[in-house]
Amino acid sequence: MRELDSPAPEPFILIDFGSTYTKVVAVDAAGPLLLGVAQAPTTVSTNVTIGLSEALSRLKEQVPGLDLQRARKLACSSAAGGLRMVTVGLVPDLTVEAAQRAALGAGAKLVGTFAYKLSSREVVRIAELRPDIVLLAGGTDGGNEEVILHNAEVLATSDLETQVVVAGNKAVTPVIERLLREKGKSVRVTENVMPDLNQLNVEPARAIIREIFIERIVMAKGLSDARAMVEGILMPTPAAVLEAATCLAQGAEGEPGLGELVVVDVGGATTDVHSVARGTPTQPHVLARGLPEPYAKRTVEGDLGIRYNAPTILESVGLTKLAQSLLKLDRQLNLAPAVEELSRDVGRIPQDELGWALDVALASAAVEVAVHRHAGRIRSAFTLQGEVILLYGKDLTAIPTLIGTGGVFKYGKGPRRVLEKALYDPQDPESMCPKAPRMLIDGEYIMAAMGLLATRRAAAAVRLMKQHLRPA
Repeated sequence: MRELDSPAPEPFILIDFGSTYTKVVAVDAAGPLLLGVAQAPTTVSTNVTIGLSEALSRLKEQVPGLDLQRARKLACSSAAGGLRMVTVGLVPDLTVEAAQRAALGAGAKLVGTFAYKLSSREVVRIAELRPDIVLLAGGTDGGNEEVILHNAEVLATSDLETQVVVAGNKAVTPVIERLLREKGKSVRVTENVMPDLNQLNVEPARAIIREIFIERIVMAKGLSDARAMVEGILMPTPAAVLEAATCLAQGAEGEPGLGELVVVDVGGATTDVHSVARGTPTQPHVLARGLPEPYAKRTVEGDLGIRYNAPTILESVGLTKLAQSLLKLDRQLNLAPAVEELSRDVGRIPQDELGWALDVALASAAVEVAVHRHAGRIRSAFTLQGEVILLYGKDLTAIPTLIGTGGVFKYGKGPRRVLEKALYDPQDPESMCPKAPRMLIDGEYIMAAMGLLATRRAAAAVRLMKQHLRPA
């Protein structure tokens, strides 16, 4: 794509071990210049270094003079299924919600949430979910102690073998840590995710979750071997995309950002939504309710991947609605078998009109559901002063920029059609989705790579993203 021609080039190779493909991006941070992009199937069933070596080989063919040994190599990963996590808290609207935000912001895949005192049946259910981490929260500092102590006791005496991260009432944290360790559980302790009522403190828990990701998930399927080939596997891929989105919105080191934005990341296993925005009410007389919304927020929809979970998308939206996206084709379709085949052949690239149309239909459905779940909602309530409008979650209606990233946006035939499904729907007026944003596409599929680069050269990452965003 480009040659290394800076007076003092600073080459980086940025690697994303994805669930389907291993993607490699070469940049010269001194330019900054995007030098080349290549990918190969992720060989997670054998050893991921095989796919990495193939992707690097293809990259070397594109970039004359690229010295693979000299270039700094940074990596993120969502291979091996990502980091499965369960949260346990006091009440759903408070400590459970705080724990969920810690999990999702760190790039974990949330597979279960539990509140109040755990029953024996719920402990069995947690074991069935096979989490890599149980995040145990509950009680403000100085608040309720009974529930988190009960939950610690039942987890300690269970057969569950997983990492427990304790992030609850600090008054009983030492007792909980001792109790779990005495029963042979692996324990990490961090600060309370909600030290005071409606006060969030999720960053310490996020840092612990990322540490565990590095230590545990990268040991799977050859990722430990890959560590010897790179400077560092820094974070899960979703965390890298959130880092890129935050950096792109805010700017860095004299390189201006784009301002508040939403990024929709459609993948084979999940569809993630990242909003970098205050999300405060834009309409008069609307009152925000619930926990304070984080400026940089991520939600992940583990049931909306357009390969692994294609049948679930079909089930969620219904056969009729999905078929409506394919009406322009001149033949009748039997969608269910075609969708089921995609889930079995996750590396499949469309080869004909039907294949491309089905990808657009699945991605459109995934985007519509994911963004509507991510955005806040307004509801009417009646008080002594009369009717009021309450906002739960983020108001994204005035967001100026909406970005699509993922293979379906780079390679697909209808990227704008897919992204339009993220917009406000007058038929669902309570949903606070974007109304009239500028719609852009991550044309070279580099956002995760730029999130990695931002940890070392933030201004170069922002400039490269702006250079390679294109209108949808």
